[in-house]
Amino acid sequence: MPDFSPKYGQNIKEINDKVKEASLFVQQLSAELSKVIVGQRYLIDRLFIALLANGHILIEGVPGLAKTLAVKTLSSCIQTKFQRIQFTPDLLPADLIGTLVYNPKDGNFTTKKGPIFSNLILADEINRAPAKVQSALLEAMQERQVTIGEGTFSLQDPFLVLATQNPIEQEGTYPLPEAQVDRFMLKIKIGYPDKKEEKEIMERMAGHDPVDVAAVVTPDDIMKARGIVNEIYMDEKIKDYIVDLIYATRTPEEYKLDIKNFIAYGASPRASIYLKIASKAHAFIRGRGYVTPEDIKAVGMDILRHRIIVTYEAEAEEMTSEDIVKKVFDEIEVP
Repeated sequence: MPDFSPKYGQNIKEINDKVKEASLFVQQLSAELSKVIVGQRYLIDRLFIALLANGHILIEGVPGLAKTLAVKTLSSCIQTKFQRIQFTPDLLPADLIGTLVYNPKDGNFTTKKGPIFSNLILADEINRAPAKVQSALLEAMQERQVTIGEGTFSLQDPFLVLATQNPIEQEGTYPLPEAQVDRFMLKIKIGYPDKKEEKEIMERMAGHDPVDVAAVVTPDDIMKARGIVNEIYMDEKIKDYIVDLIYATRTPEEYKLDIKNFIAYGASPRASIYLKIASKAHAFIRGRGYVTPEDIKAVGMDILRHRIIVTYEAEAEEMTSEDIVKKVFDEIEVP
């Protein structure tokens, strides 16, 4: 545990006790999810972080890696509404957020709400829908509200958009606008299971008996946990570390990093906000009341990989945004 000043010492102990008590539901959720999901610890941890940090996730992975199943199972465990939306090139904004329906009997319009009015939204293959559908998502993801006609409707907490995109089929896809991508707190990449997990998946899923999971957490539990996550202590040195990491992606020459020619645009201010919140959530699921540099490193790649735009020179050198993030974390001094 870090050496905190006496001013914060007692507070840290109180927060630690609160976190240890409040984070017990994470173990319960993990136990229920493990009844259905084999492996995918990384994905499940990021789902928890998103829930606790009130952020959205963009998942990249080949088909069949339990992305949909993980979210559906999670929604069953926390008593929330789940909606899966298949994004296609002919999808319209009204199919997503809803529309006004005219009633010829009385000449009035009534609001018909769309599937976005749920708690957990799985936006499947999000890059298959055109820009006008993407823009319809922007207000919902940022302001947690939807405008239909002249009316504005709030979305119920918790509200989480889990979007997937397929890295291998690019025919008929639309690149996500930068404003859209930036609204995702995390972008994660998931891979294949190992041999042991593959065998267990085969054994478990070859049967026909459905596995029931218990609803062990309520939305109120999630909201209370978010309040405790906000209380988690972060030292000024850790805050400075976050700022240095973000600034190193914008002005790398100031940190003696020879990567300026590879970066077209560095990370936005959302990156520093999300790094702070997500690292606190990571500390919470680890049962700690304070943030360490390891928490920052654990979530750093997921928060920064989609916020750094590389130059043509970087593409020619086969250097990705992930390579740049690794270099930044390797070179910036840890407090």
